[in-house]
Amino acid sequence: MGLELHRPLCFFDLETTGVNVVSDRIVEIAILKLLPNGNREGKTWLVNPGMPIPKGASDVHGITDDKVADAPLFKQSATEIYNYIKDCDLAGFNSDRFDIPLLAEEFMRAEVDFDLTRHKTIDVQTIFHKMEKRTLGAALQFYCDKELINAHSAMADTEATCDVLLAQLERYGELENNTAFLSEFSSHKRTVDVAGFIVYNKDDQPTFSFGKHKGKTVDEVLENEPGYFGWLLNADFPLYTKKVLTAHRLRKLNSGS
Repeated sequence: MGLELHRPLCFFDLETTGVNVVSDRIVEIAILKLLPNGNREGKTWLVNPGMPIPKGASDVHGITDDKVADAPLFKQSATEIYNYIKDCDLAGFNSDRFDIPLLAEEFMRAEVDFDLTRHKTIDVQTIFHKMEKRTLGAALQFYCDKELINAHSAMADTEATCDVLLAQLERYGELENNTAFLSEFSSHKRTVDVAGFIVYNKDDQPTFSFGKHKGKTVDEVLENEPGYFGWLLNADFPLYTKKVLTAHRLRKLNSGS
């Protein structure tokens, strides 16, 4: 069973300076675009993170300060990257928890208006863990009977992720071969802000998922403790989280409620 697409699906993978969505930066991004006709096209961008790459990170992906010294900053490539994915849905391995939140941060810092509501997302790792609970290398071996060569090379990981999803569709008859179903099936929580600080509750209301107001709706907190909004904007939270909160607050003010 193939994958039924109504618009391109971009598989992507990031290599980074670390795993902190707020403070770490992209050093390489690879995107493999799967077109509705089944054709594939791919691009890779090397990125100067504007900060030293920790040795621990370089030991994982092999990208050093020397390798990115002459590469453009993300801000210089941001428009090109955005234009490549803007009319597409997104897929990755652990992408909902890490790659998409970090990519959103980089776009925000580059002043590119990235709005995740325009994209459906598929996290191939979530499908894999729900079905088999393994890693990307094991997934490729299990589903495709192939060994993952050059693991932590962005394009190798990206191609492996694409191959695994297509093999998952062949193996599991209960998986529908369309982006909408796979996006819903692979989501952990219904998040409002991609990083998971704000989620939808059972009544579809934006709700804080952390801290002293965990479980309370955004409307409830902003009404009873308006100073909390200012604290969040000045605290060390992802820019996309702040964007979502600001937009929500403005809608409430404009509606008069």
